[in-house]
Amino acid sequence: MRGSRLPWILLVAVSAFGYGSGPLFAKWIYPTGFDWLDLLAWRHFLAAIFLGVIVLALPAGRAALRSLSPRRALSALAIGALFVANASTYFASLIWIDASLAGLMTYAYPAIVAVLSIFFAHAPSGLRPWVALGIATTGVALGVGGISAGKEPALIGLVLGVASPIIYSCYIILAARLGGESKRGTGSSRGGGIPPLAAVPLSLAGTALGVFALRLIAGRDLLPMPIPGDALLPIIGVATIAGIVPIGAFYAGAQRLGAARAALVSTVEPIFTIVAAGLIFGESLTVIQVLGGALILGAVLVAEWGAIRPSAPARK
Repeated sequence: MRGSRLPWILLVAVSAFGYGSGPLFAKWIYPTGFDWLDLLAWRHFLAAIFLGVIVLALPAGRAALRSLSPRRALSALAIGALFVANASTYFASLIWIDASLAGLMTYAYPAIVAVLSIFFAHAPSGLRPWVALGIATTGVALGVGGISAGKEPALIGLVLGVASPIIYSCYIILAARLGGESKRGTGSSRGGGIPPLAAVPLSLAGTALGVFALRLIAGRDLLPMPIPGDALLPIIGVATIAGIVPIGAFYAGAQRLGAARAALVSTVEPIFTIVAAGLIFGESLTVIQVLGGALILGAVLVAEWGAIRPSAPARK
């Protein structure tokens, strides 16, 4: 069991670092004249196009898409559309609050996912994951409390920052159920879930459609503003490194680990975000934040020590 979980733990960690790069790319993009709706439109449109081309070019990808019933395909599109609400509140919050604060506030979601999994998915078994969840939540709380901002964050930014993890938790549970998870077990243990090669591109397509619909509802032009030359690389980065990679990696990892356990492993994301934001943008990193980050790492070690500890040498 130890060796079988480790690759999926690492895959979810890769997803966390990918998501953690999102606010960093946004900080480069916003000064070029983009707002959060332009950013989301290009992010998900390019991500859907890039991944769609790759999946259709692969025989396994085409087979996975052909295997879906219309109902399942529509479910994947609908769950992707729900992601718009999460991404919108998150990226919009970055207009008013620091990337480090936004990244840390997001991490209320592992606790929300764990509670929702009791009723709608596969809840973690044993005491260890719940103890780890408490440690991780404490670490995130310390990180948020340790933010030393130059000005008091705007209320609208805080409201948007809180709304994002609530919506994302619902998205994770629904995506896990799409992958086959239920109270009886994870998606991989039960079988019958939609494979990542089919679910992820359809979900991204649903998100892209949702963003363009949101633009119309908001009274905006359907098409976003053209990409300025100095924003091209960050836009590609937010579509791939902070889009395709984390969404796909988390879906695949959660199918093996379960939604609640994968969400717990993902708490390593704010460590990446706050350290990178401090190094790149000069956003303050306090001793309390460092302590919070250490607790988050400790929580992951507590939860997954059986899978990541070094194996004892074989006896001769």
